[in-house]
Amino acid sequence: MREARAAPDMKTWSQARRDAYQSSLMDSRVPNAVLRIPSLDLEVPIYAGTSDAVLNRGAGLIDGTALPGGDGNVGIAAHRDGFFRSLEQIQAGDDLYIDTVDGSRRYRVSDVRVVLPQDVGVLGHTAEPTVTLVTCYPFHFIGAAPQRFIVRAELIFPTGDTPSRRSRRI
Repeated sequence: MREARAAPDMKTWSQARRDAYQSSLMDSRVPNAVLRIPSLDLEVPIYAGTSDAVLNRGAGLIDGTALPGGDGNVGIAAHRDGFFRSLEQIQAGDDLYIDTVDGSRRYRVSDVRVVLPQDVGVLGHTAEPTVTLVTCYPFHFIGAAPQRFIVRAELIFPTGDTPSRRSRRI
């Protein structure tokens, strides 16, 4: 598995989120995976659960969803004023990667939408390997956001078969 960057780019983060991230560095838990979205220059560790401690440190694997690198719908949440701030620039067709110790999987964004918080159907099981990213919306809203921003991506390459990891033999 690739290591996450030593320090995230926090230039668009709120000051409160920067402070929370710095405090979270005392936590010694190890990430389950790393989410990469090259078009957004985003690289974030994924930890189990969505507690405050987890979301201050990186992205969280939403309970009840598939595990990174597995089949089904992998639900990943992060704060809109932190790691997922750049999601406001994502578009259908962008690629994202989930890196685990077993390899890397490439997914392509197929849907971007806004839903109400109670619309948890977006996290339901899927027959095909899928990633669903979730963050609060609007991105620059002050206070408890009234909606959720959802990004759905579908598997393009299976584990260990991304173009960046292929080697040519002569």
